[in-house]
Amino acid sequence: MLKNGKSLKWLAFLALSLFLSGCGNMTVLDPKGPVAESQAWLIWFSIGFMLLIVLVVFILLTIILVKYRERDDHKGYQPEIEGSHKLEIIWTIIPVIIVIILSVPTIMTIFELEEAPAATAHKEPVVVHATSVNWKWIFSYPEEGIETVNYLNIPTDRPILFKLTSADSMAALWIPQLGGQKYNMAGMETQLYLQADEVGTYAGRNANYTGEGFSEQKFDVVALEQGDFDAWVEETQSDAPELTQEEYDKLMVPGSASEMTFSSTHLDWVDHSTDAEYAINAWERMGYEPINPHSRAGKAYEMPALTQSDSGEIEGFESQAANE
Repeated sequence: MLKNGKSLKWLAFLALSLFLSGCGNMTVLDPKGPVAESQAWLIWFSIGFMLLIVLVVFILLTIILVKYRERDDHKGYQPEIEGSHKLEIIWTIIPVIIVIILSVPTIMTIFELEEAPAATAHKEPVVVHATSVNWKWIFSYPEEGIETVNYLNIPTDRPILFKLTSADSMAALWIPQLGGQKYNMAGMETQLYLQADEVGTYAGRNANYTGEGFSEQKFDVVALEQGDFDAWVEETQSDAPELTQEEYDKLMVPGSASEMTFSSTHLDWVDHSTDAEYAINAWERMGYEPINPHSRAGKAYEMPALTQSDSGEIEGFESQAANE
């Protein structure tokens, strides 16, 4: 048995410590752009309103426990209540009101975020095609003629229009400090507006589980002043190698990859939102055959870790992905 309340105190302390251990780096509640700010406000509003409900419930519980406890001087209390229309209306209306209070700002925020942020809606957005491939991210800037792998540069104080698709598994692009996630699906395109208000580097990742390499499907978003972004675009256009279809096909093989930069995009020959089978066809062209990860051969197989050479060639596939 628990004596003197000491054991209970230690259990409560342990439970609180475990609960708070997951809150050390709450990037979702540290917004760096207008989209993330709207979503953070909605989260705080929902938490605050629900805590208010919990507080009211505990106050009522305390009142009921004290007022209606069993005691000798309790007279005239009849606990059986049947057919009280007043009570039935009250406990039906209150949940409806709670749902309405939570739903109205949620719906308004959802529709608001389908458009570019109001403060910068007059500016031309930077269009980025974000393509998910097991287990890497490919970012294409069609207007700038640039493509990057596993990193993304964007200007501050300007809306970024992401056009999301996937070459294989369904993923979800998520940059917590800039805004919520949206799904990437093969054979279709979804759109997401985000914006960074401050210069900095923000972590992005896949928010939808896609198998063995899911934990490594991360990328960095580097927010730059407009002038610095323009300088990066100009330097990349002049110095980075062009992306060929042969090199791009190597990215279709499941595996990890380092950061890469090219001065042309795969949109010149394929748009995964309209061609859901391109990755499978690329496997056939390269002679790659997927292996069951639960088989003996699959457990011994090491996924390729692709890198980019100084000449722009993608290396790491030939020696690691030859499957019999």
